[in-house]
Amino acid sequence: MKKQYWILIILMGLAKFGLACPVCERQQPKVTMGLTHGAGPGSNWDWIIIGFMSIITLLTLFYSVKYLIKPGEKREDHIKQSILREEEYEN
Repeated sequence: MKKQYWILIILMGLAKFGLACPVCERQQPKVTMGLTHGAGPGSNWDWIIIGFMSIITLLTLFYSVKYLIKPGEKREDHIKQSILREEEYEN
């Protein structure tokens, strides 16, 4: 139980460093105020870039999880099968 308290204290301390300081909050637009450090997006092009990169990141996450859970390769000559067979021999 004592370990859980220390973990909670450490996480609460780290959360403070993840949020923006008062100086940075004044430089941010309302959308990102208090979330990040530094100056916010300077123009509309920055928002387009942020949106585009967010879409790419979400698609990458989706397909990574999808193919990790269900890869879909069932052929016996696929490299995955040779790796799985080697693990069987090692045990």
